[in-house]
Amino acid sequence: MLLWSFLVIFAPVSEEADWLTLQAPSVVFEGDSIDLMCQKKKDWWEIQTMAYYKDGKELQLSNEVSSFSIPHAALSDSGSYYCSATAEKYFLKYFLKSKASRSIRIEVQELFPRPVFTVSPSWPTEGSPVTLTCETQPSPQRSNAQLRFCFFREDRALGSGWSSSPELRVPAMWTEDSGSYWCQAEMVTARVRKQSLQSQIHVQRVPVSNVSLEMWAPRDPVIEGGDLILLCSVAEGTGNITFSWHREDTGTSVGRKTQRSLSAELEVPAVQEGDAGCYYCRADNGHDPIQSKLLSIRVRIPVSCPVLTLREPRAQAMAVGDVVELRCEAQRGSPPIQYRFYHEDVSLGNSSAPSGGGVSFNLSLTPERSGNYSCEADNGLGAQRSEAVTLSVTGTGGYRRDHVTARVLGALCGGLGFITAVLLSYYWSRKISGGRSVTHVPRDASSTKPQEPTHSSSLSDMEEMQPEYVNVGPVDVDVVYSQVWSMQPPEDSANTRTILENKDSHVIYSDVKVT
Repeated sequence: MLLWSFLVIFAPVSEEADWLTLQAPSVVFEGDSIDLMCQKKKDWWEIQTMAYYKDGKELQLSNEVSSFSIPHAALSDSGSYYCSATAEKYFLKYFLKSKASRSIRIEVQELFPRPVFTVSPSWPTEGSPVTLTCETQPSPQRSNAQLRFCFFREDRALGSGWSSSPELRVPAMWTEDSGSYWCQAEMVTARVRKQSLQSQIHVQRVPVSNVSLEMWAPRDPVIEGGDLILLCSVAEGTGNITFSWHREDTGTSVGRKTQRSLSAELEVPAVQEGDAGCYYCRADNGHDPIQSKLLSIRVRIPVSCPVLTLREPRAQAMAVGDVVELRCEAQRGSPPIQYRFYHEDVSLGNSSAPSGGGVSFNLSLTPERSGNYSCEADNGLGAQRSEAVTLSVTGTGGYRRDHVTARVLGALCGGLGFITAVLLSYYWSRKISGGRSVTHVPRDASSTKPQEPTHSSSLSDMEEMQPEYVNVGPVDVDVVYSQVWSMQPPEDSANTRTILENKDSHVIYSDVKVT
């Protein structure tokens, strides 16, 4: 009887099929939880120990009935799982048996494949935009899964970090941005994160080309005292470009800037006359420096305040009929310069100096010319007016143009003609009555004095034959008139003649002779 009892205790457990069963999820994705539960049939056996195995390796051993869980499944969690237990009868404490469940194959499916990192363009140049892409897609069975992405360079996150977009656009990349890049993709709810392979990005530098120098000024042309900007630019070139400006005559540098752009400006405040000349600029980004063509800069100078001077024809006071030279000159100013003359702010005329310097204006004086005179200089950059100069005209009393004076002169000339005719008649009557012969002495053409006739008569007869002349005083300068004198010869002179002297170079004289 006792022997039979021992045989029952150590009887093979396999005789009771499916006494233990392992429950596990049928479909598992990355990030899912794997919950394993080992259950026995209801009978008189009480579980004493329970263990879980994966591919024959013990995962967990417990002294009580328990479950086993893998919170976040990974692809490496795929395998064959089973459980085992030892049990005893409730009323027979030392009557034990051991049993293992059937194996269950659990395959963890990929939630999304490993992302692939790409860059476009694959060989970027400096300054050009670049697009980074992290390519992956969730499993069709989990198509509603939401992924987010992050891009890295040398262990440093780019942009704003994690984003729902699988692309990152870099506005411009430079040589110093070259390096190792990769990306990561993750599903936040499942806590699954995957990283792409690393890729090397080499940013190419473009040499500078087509360097040009331009000038810009608030006013065209460049005016002394104004601001000037010299703009140096390149058609192509990447990275930090060093711009420098130089004078052509000395080769010295007048400015230098380094910046990441295709152009740079050099400001020249308060331009002076000495800043005029030829300039060029250079551009260099690590390759051979390139030089621009020469740019000629001409600085125009506004006219200074002109000076008005009067040049008198004689040292005496200026009188009516004199001609005065008005001289206007600006000491500084770029040609051509236009001058204008004024009398009491009324324009008299203008004159131009194409090569600079001053100009003159001749003025014929009249009584109305007295007053203040000034001049103005202008070369298109702003007119300047001289200080006023006062001119006084004297000797205006005997030169009044008057119609009454003209009539009086006409009457006087008519009277002279009548007197001359009477004297000639008287002379001829005396000649006929006295029978005297008169010898005429011709007048020398080169002489300015009239030759008087000589007679064989006595001195008393000569005195009787002298005509009475009328003296006409000076009148207007524009009137032609005559002056006639009555002159008595001395008593002891054998040959007597009347001498007519010129008293004024402005008067035309006539000789009245008796034949």
